[in-house]
Amino acid sequence: MQAARLHEYTDDMTEGLAIDEVDRPHATGASDVIVEVEGAGWCQTDNHIIEGMWEEYVPQELPMTLGHENAGTVVETGEDVTLVSEGDPVICHPVQTCGTCRPCRLGETMYCENSAFNGLTVDGGFAEYLHTSERSVIPLPSGVEPIDIAPHADAGITAYHAAKKAVAELSPGDHAVVIGVGGLGHIGLQCLNAMSAARITAVDLKESALSLAESYGADHVVNPDEADVREELDGITDGNGAAQVLDFVGEDVTTGYAPDITAAGGDHHIIGYGGHIHEPAQALVNGEFSFVGNIVGRYAELQELVALVEQGDVDLHTSRYDLGEINTVAEKLEHGEIDGRAVITP
Repeated sequence: MQAARLHEYTDDMTEGLAIDEVDRPHATGASDVIVEVEGAGWCQTDNHIIEGMWEEYVPQELPMTLGHENAGTVVETGEDVTLVSEGDPVICHPVQTCGTCRPCRLGETMYCENSAFNGLTVDGGFAEYLHTSERSVIPLPSGVEPIDIAPHADAGITAYHAAKKAVAELSPGDHAVVIGVGGLGHIGLQCLNAMSAARITAVDLKESALSLAESYGADHVVNPDEADVREELDGITDGNGAAQVLDFVGEDVTTGYAPDITAAGGDHHIIGYGGHIHEPAQALVNGEFSFVGNIVGRYAELQELVALVEQGDVDLHTSRYDLGEINTVAEKLEHGEIDGRAVITP
């Protein structure tokens, strides 16, 4: 089968991945599931993996097939698999878990002590077929197509994971801010809108992203190139700040907004990454706000997100590309030329 493989780390996205001919995976374990990939979302994390940013955090044996946002049709299962059968459409949580360690017993999918992460530590879905496990697949409801939902396997549940935490701290009339209405942000905004009665302000440099935000329920939009974000938020919130800020950019400039736009006792959620947090300890003490880190959501949260999709509460803004266009997608994303989410169709 064909697969898009990373052979060496590079900053040059024009030739980051190579299309190789590799052996197709088969179900050799009792709980194995083999999925014919119909859609695989491209993520900013894929660019970071190509650059080598994850090398010091997780073991990576190259060459490796990237792609951690996968959905498709089951074509083969191990002898103990009962959740799905051949022919079933599924979305795949990116992490394959053991089910027996303490984090697994607590439902903390991302902290499994024996996990394998498709496209990050083991081969992923930028290929015709994907090897995963019964513990990682979720059957799709009727009417939900794999190619249309694939990016929810990471982008969706990461955004939902952060929004769910924020919603727990939002009361009707509170203000929430979404910084960056891109591949994750446009999903997070919809989740906030569907699950809370907060007033939402979207911040983005692209007018197309701000228009998308308004179509998904944002009450206010701010372009930092045209207005001072701090002053605008001060006016919008009557000087009180936003109870919850979801930062899908995570650059120095956006984390730097926190002391001035976050309400006392509020949270600035870091979802996007690449920058740093440089704030005096006194700023946190004075405002009593918190920086909150967010990683990929749990398996159960992916189930909940699929329910929101089925109900029509969350939509995906996507564009599709063939496997052979993989490096074109990487370069476009690097230059901010993709609205919403790019989906590879192997």
